[in-house]
Amino acid sequence: MLGRRQIREKVVESLYSYCQNPIKFDVLEKNMFSEIEKIYHLYIYQLNFLVALKALAEKQLEIGKNKYIKTDENVNPNQKFINNQILLKLEENTERLSFTSKHQELKWDINDELLVKTFQRMTAGKRYQDFMKEDSYSFVEDQKFIGKLFLRYIAENDDFHDHLEEKEMSWADDFHISNSMMQKTIGFLKEDEPSHTLIKMIKDEDDREFARRLLKESLNHFEETEKKIGSMLDNWDLDRISLLDKIILIAAISEIEYFPLTPGRVIINEYIEISKVFSTDRSNIFINGILDKYTKDINRN
Repeated sequence: MLGRRQIREKVVESLYSYCQNPIKFDVLEKNMFSEIEKIYHLYIYQLNFLVALKALAEKQLEIGKNKYIKTDENVNPNQKFINNQILLKLEENTERLSFTSKHQELKWDINDELLVKTFQRMTAGKRYQDFMKEDSYSFVEDQKFIGKLFLRYIAENDDFHDHLEEKEMSWADDFHISNSMMQKTIGFLKEDEPSHTLIKMIKDEDDREFARRLLKESLNHFEETEKKIGSMLDNWDLDRISLLDKIILIAAISEIEYFPLTPGRVIINEYIEISKVFSTDRSNIFINGILDKYTKDINRN
């Protein structure tokens, strides 16, 4: 599920979108939740990629069995990868199957160039070959292997990232969020429990209300908060701050002002991390300085 930091990220993105193209609040809010839902589509798409790697491996074994001249490896192929317990659970997951059946565009063609290329790189790699040589079968070892495989060939795969950017622009921006969800999904699977459900995007109504209210308060007090930021700048003009840095500050100050139950230091730390995702290398230092000064000025702990 999205944590509060990721929700804050989507609020910042929505505010940035509003500054580029002002629209009614209800439309802006609807668009924000639509963008959040797109992350779930990406999450399913990545799960389907792992399942498709298994399907491709099965296809290769079948081709080997049907060869006219067979080797021992063709007759008695190593099935350790296709019997990996994590892949089997993901393949059988009812929520993945149900959602994919309604969204066929999230399925992978077994002959997809990226899938085949990744499969070839994976099977040629030392980690895969070492895994296949091990005679023992362990759920924990299967889990570790798939976790590392995911990081190496999906999360850290530049070709995969480029593919996402071509398929859906927002996916490239949300790749880090979906990657975190994937790692949690792999890590949370239990040997003695069936896999029926997956991670939800919004945990509960409290989180949904947090997203809605933070967006609304930030937008309603946008100009007022801009002036507050301007008053804290020493020998610096507000117009010289990048739009994205200004929006991050506006969202942060709005949360400090209108969400009193969240400690000020927690809020500051969250938006510093957000600035590392969206802004320049030095933006986090500037944002930390402004927010630290603001919380001290209003005596906000």
